[in-house]
Amino acid sequence: MKRRHSQFLFCAMIAVGIALLSGCARRPLSLWNEGAPAKTALVHYVKTVTKASSPDFIPPKERVAVFDLDGTLFLETAPTYFDWLLFEHRVLDDPSYHATDEQLVAARASRAGRFPKLDAERERMVSEAYKGMTINDFDAFVRRFMQEPQPGFAGLRRGDAFYRPMVEVVDFLVRNGFTVYVISGTDRLTVRPLVDALHLPPCQVIGSDSTIVASGQGEADGLDYTFQNGDTLILGGQNLVKNLQMNKVSIIAREIGTQPVLAFGNSMTDASMVNYAICGNKHKALGFMLLCDDLEREYGNAAKADKMREACSQYGWIPISMRDDWKTIYGNDIIKQEIQP
Repeated sequence: MKRRHSQFLFCAMIAVGIALLSGCARRPLSLWNEGAPAKTALVHYVKTVTKASSPDFIPPKERVAVFDLDGTLFLETAPTYFDWLLFEHRVLDDPSYHATDEQLVAARASRAGRFPKLDAERERMVSEAYKGMTINDFDAFVRRFMQEPQPGFAGLRRGDAFYRPMVEVVDFLVRNGFTVYVISGTDRLTVRPLVDALHLPPCQVIGSDSTIVASGQGEADGLDYTFQNGDTLILGGQNLVKNLQMNKVSIIAREIGTQPVLAFGNSMTDASMVNYAICGNKHKALGFMLLCDDLEREYGNAAKADKMREACSQYGWIPISMRDDWKTIYGNDIIKQEIQP
């Protein structure tokens, strides 16, 4: 009798577990508010294109989704982009690095709140700051910086500053047979350790690029040098491409070779990428843009958000409201606080 009772309890527990799992499967994106238009559109889309009997079915090998990083998956506003803050850290805080006068002037101005615009001079300085570092040493440098406290938030480390509802989107798509790529304006070697949280392989992380050379190469051109035993790969210190706007489309065509069916961005520097996904696609495709409209839990910008909402209407993008669509941004235990000068 006891044995039969135990078997009954065991079966009941299994049934409850299955029911709970089924309930989770029916309720994806749990950190999103119910009824959020972007959530509704995405869930319906995924259900439609992954059902074999659907006229909109997309074969798994063609289910490609692309995401911008800064401001789309990851914090960019406290106080500015991760890669530029990493540059500041390299120039002002790294005792092993002897910065140039130009770098010192730029880093000190930035730390005082005068951030440079995204231009060729800025990118040149960033690339030059790491010249001569091995790839492994640079990776370790980024990872150490990731462990530091994130300014503007109590209880958050720099490397953990991902928008948790967007991490859910990545996981949701991967579980449904999509191949997810991060297409960032930040250097790809900086992004690779950052996106460990997304569990994506390095080949699915595409960003801006600087030269990589062999340690014994010297000034020789890559066509004139043969990698040899004892060589290591080091950063060459020369910026090759800034992966923004049309450059994102070009690099998707070169490195992925498949037109995305989903694209997520947050600014007009992502506009070409999102338009590329939704324009002239043989498959049903959607483009989403995040609005930086949360002024309470994040360092939003209402005017910028309103402008992006207008652009969404103009181009046929689906807006994602950080303020209205998400239950949390970084987690309920993360507290926004004023950034100290």
